[in-house]
Amino acid sequence: MICYDLKCEKNHIFNSWFNCVDAYDKLEKSNLLSCAVCGSSNVHRAIMAPQVSRSNTKESSPLIGEVSSAEQKMSKIRSKLEAEVENVGENFANEARAMHDGDSPMRSIYGEAKIKDAQALIEDGIPVIPMPWKKRRTN
Repeated sequence: MICYDLKCEKNHIFNSWFNCVDAYDKLEKSNLLSCAVCGSSNVHRAIMAPQVSRSNTKESSPLIGEVSSAEQKMSKIRSKLEAEVENVGENFANEARAMHDGDSPMRSIYGEAKIKDAQALIEDGIPVIPMPWKKRRTN
């Protein structure tokens, strides 16, 4: 997986994950990329700053300025989700399937799934949504 900073014609900068460089290139050539802020389809890779770790902490900080309103909204969504929805961790695919099959009570859940497991859920008509954020580090 690779994460690129992307920029649209209106200078909105956002990031997105791709399976590989070739996957990004195919989407760009096919005009299948769109701005996460305004929906523009004129999107290209932006100049990216490296992640630099400070010596006194394990956290890394990007070398870019302000957080966009889209990133602020996504942070609020993540906080709300983490407060109100059950985290089933790496058991997400199994639990989603069990709920779909009636073997587990229906409820809102989130967690982690391998790409092939998420694809299998979707192919079987089980609704899942990928969440656009990295796993938070804990001590």
